[in-house]
Amino acid sequence: MDVHEETTDMWGLDTHLATERRDLLAAPVSEALDRWKTAAPAADPLVAEIDPALADTANCCAAYGIPLEASANCVVISAKRGGTSRMAACVVLASTRADVNGVARRHLEARKASFARQEDAVEQAGMEYGGITPVGLPADWPILVDAAVARTPHAVIGSGLRASKLVVSGAALAELPGAVVIEGLGVPAA
Repeated sequence: MDVHEETTDMWGLDTHLATERRDLLAAPVSEALDRWKTAAPAADPLVAEIDPALADTANCCAAYGIPLEASANCVVISAKRGGTSRMAACVVLASTRADVNGVARRHLEARKASFARQEDAVEQAGMEYGGITPVGLPADWPILVDAAVARTPHAVIGSGLRASKLVVSGAALAELPGAVVIEGLGVPAA
């Protein structure tokens, strides 16, 4: 381990400064970290290696003792209007689901919004399915962050890879380029 590397345990995750463990990040995420400056140094993203078989939210939370309220999902959607389609990301707590056809669709001024096809999301994001994160998404993608996520002190999110997770403050997610905080984007899961 590098002498300058910081390590801490959060829940059952062995975390490190993300900038010190770029091997645990997808290329677009690593590149975005160099451009993304948060307001508070304490908001520096952390990364933890996980079992890739446990990357899906429910499995990851159960295996590592992460509360659903401290885990956030990045849902990639396709919004259509007038024959044009654009991708966007919705970031909601794992204890909720994204209101894609209501709040997200209206905010994006789309006639129709739906979950993006897995192949399209993976190809355009440059990240692995099950690891897509709002950090490092294409610059033209709006990032809709539920207000509950923005208020979370620590949110476990994807790293672009299934083999790791990022831990960031909700306030830092709200500062991502292209991010807009929206009240009510995450609705109670059925």
